[in-house]
Amino acid sequence: MAQTSATNSGTTPALRTGSTPVLNEDGAQGKTTIASAVVQKVAGIAAREVSGVYALGGGVSRAFGAIKERIPGSGTVTTAGVSVEVGEKQTAVDLDVVVEYGARIVDVARAVRRNVISTVEQITGLEVIEVNIAVNDIHLPEDDDTEDSTSRVE
Repeated sequence: MAQTSATNSGTTPALRTGSTPVLNEDGAQGKTTIASAVVQKVAGIAAREVSGVYALGGGVSRAFGAIKERIPGSGTVTTAGVSVEVGEKQTAVDLDVVVEYGARIVDVARAVRRNVISTVEQITGLEVIEVNIAVNDIHLPEDDDTEDSTSRVE
């Protein structure tokens, strides 16, 4: 007869009481490290998913990101406005956010924080200990119209 065991066979991560996988638990058969760039991308994507978020980053980083996106082969900038500190089991995230005009900033910040925490913890298995959000600007609808009409050359 086959004997069942309650121990972790190594195929699934051990779970804490909060049902979030724990990296580098005692007795593991190896060590998992997650680069800060991975956490930055996951947090940036999660923040952009929230309704009311226009962009991430301050004016300088957004301008640099817009230039970089126009260069062929450079890919998209998903980490602008996102900085992280990553440890073995925990991470902290700092976000610079531009909010759409008319959106309630407190509600947007709460939704961003909730989405970033759940997404980063689900994908990476790291415990998010804090998400700091700095709202640097508000995007006005007429800002989109002025970019096209100010061209001096054809």
